[in-house]
Amino acid sequence: MRISYLECTRCGEHFPADRPQNVCLKDGGVLYVRYDLASLRGKVRREDLAGRAASMWRYSEALPDATPVTLGEGFTPMLPSREHRNVFIKDEGLNPTGSFKARGMSAAVTMAKHYGLKKLAAPSAGNAGGALAAYAAAAGMEAYIFMPKDVPVANRMECDYYGAHVTLVDGLISDCGRMVAERKEKEGWFDVSTLKEPFRVEGKKTMGYEVAEQLGWKLPQGIIYPTGGGVGMIGMWKAFDEMEQLGWIGPERPKMVTVQAAGCAPIVVAWEGGKSVSEMWTDAKTFAAGLRVPKAHGDYLVLDTIKKSKGTAVAVTDDEILDAVRHWASVEGVFAAPEGAAALVAYQKLRTNGFFHERDVVVLFNTGTAYKYLDMMEAKRRTIRPELPASRNIGGIIGPY
Repeated sequence: MRISYLECTRCGEHFPADRPQNVCLKDGGVLYVRYDLASLRGKVRREDLAGRAASMWRYSEALPDATPVTLGEGFTPMLPSREHRNVFIKDEGLNPTGSFKARGMSAAVTMAKHYGLKKLAAPSAGNAGGALAAYAAAAGMEAYIFMPKDVPVANRMECDYYGAHVTLVDGLISDCGRMVAERKEKEGWFDVSTLKEPFRVEGKKTMGYEVAEQLGWKLPQGIIYPTGGGVGMIGMWKAFDEMEQLGWIGPERPKMVTVQAAGCAPIVVAWEGGKSVSEMWTDAKTFAAGLRVPKAHGDYLVLDTIKKSKGTAVAVTDDEILDAVRHWASVEGVFAAPEGAAALVAYQKLRTNGFFHERDVVVLFNTGTAYKYLDMMEAKRRTIRPELPASRNIGGIIGPY
């Protein structure tokens, strides 16, 4: 659909959408894409989706009117849990490049190509870099990606094989972001960092449309979402508002739950302290690379979403996450990324404390595939369960010695 304008989520200022934009020129606020959805109410029905391509671009009325750069992203399975009644696992690991980041980068690269941009740059803790590299390759564009040097090997390798220019940084994603900001003007890069351009949210919001459609247009009582930069949660909340404008759903909303790693939990601390923004987390540590974000640019939007939805924020330990990866794999047949497995730990905690009940329909998001994290997971496992002494054959006896 043709975009009406871009709107600052802080001051409400409007900006034209006929040229590439990053953040609000007045206060640095995140920009939202706005459409005249009210004019489509009653004209575009939920039933019209039947027979459309099983990708995120099936929701074209709520996406920019541009030729998609697509690798088949979206419409991932909504799997009923075998262990918990009324629980569903939304498996984003089956997206191109193995994570939900494919959605955002598909939309961002689509619009970058539409605007005639040639060089895109972003910091990444892993999966966003791989997605940017893939979609830039598909669009015939250059990608410049800055990653922490201890990023999972799979993420580094895929960026390299897709032909991206990769810089490994001795630091965190925040350090990578600073390097992009310092160099982008001189190098002629357009910054597609998390929430520093408007269209990654547009791709991620399609998860909200899919949750509604796959549950028969009845939203669940809760959604548990692993939160690093927070775009997935922010996008889904925007999607619910848009669907109400289209007349596809009513005013009901799920409780939105953020889950973070205990070693990097700025949103959780801010929520528990009643703050509207988070503080920079010092000495961030977690093997769930996507959750190692010391301060999210859109933290104020995440915290506002939790508040408006009567949700909450939960921190979980790395040991709990690793156990959950194994549990989900062995019980559900889902080999979840550490970030995704964190959602299972959060659900268990929220059932124990009574926040959710068995009757509540709850969607747990697995944001990626564990295959991207094998090196990180094995290193973490060895710190928890050191190897036994190697077996040796002595005098015909086989056994540990």
